[in-house]
Amino acid sequence: MLINTQLPIDSDRLIAQDQTLSFAGMTWEDYEKFDSEEYPGYRTSYFKGVITLVSPSKNHERIAEIINYLIVAYCKKINLIYYPMRSTRLTKKPLAAKEPDVSFAFNTDKDIPDLAIEVIFSSGSINDLKKYQALGVKEVWFWQDNLITFYQLKVNGYQEISVSSCLPNLASETLKGFVNRGLTESPLTIEADFIKQFNDDI
Repeated sequence: MLINTQLPIDSDRLIAQDQTLSFAGMTWEDYEKFDSEEYPGYRTSYFKGVITLVSPSKNHERIAEIINYLIVAYCKKINLIYYPMRSTRLTKKPLAAKEPDVSFAFNTDKDIPDLAIEVIFSSGSINDLKKYQALGVKEVWFWQDNLITFYQLKVNGYQEISVSSCLPNLASETLKGFVNRGLTESPLTIEADFIKQFNDDI
């Protein structure tokens, strides 16, 4: 854990919330020393001299997993070729680096995913878009406060969109209800209802 549980802090609250630690004044060489194998379970990122480490909470991981699960189900439904990349470390030396919660390439395998997803529970922020823009990720989704927001990379930066450009006909408004059920329900029942939603539309 990033925070010592011997401190006078409610340990149950620590489990429910993400833990984040940032280091300012860092270099790219400093960032490269944070090898994922030495910091299992942590997400690392780098941008403008700041290294950030995040230890995701249980709820964070559940939301990320249900989004991953539903994207795979949707791809199967519409017969879209997909390549899961999960939290692959994405880098553009020496500008930016990021490990998404979930990521995918579509149609052909790529070094940089077409879609990256960030779960903002008690860590992270919309400022992560700046990192993804530097990396050249075409579409980014953010889940925060029971809402999902889609962003598409344009010439002048990311623009909010209501329907995914990577997953045709999938609207953020439709997806959010199924994702939010992931905190209390099994992915099996959620997937069945999710696919049923599109039986008459796809």
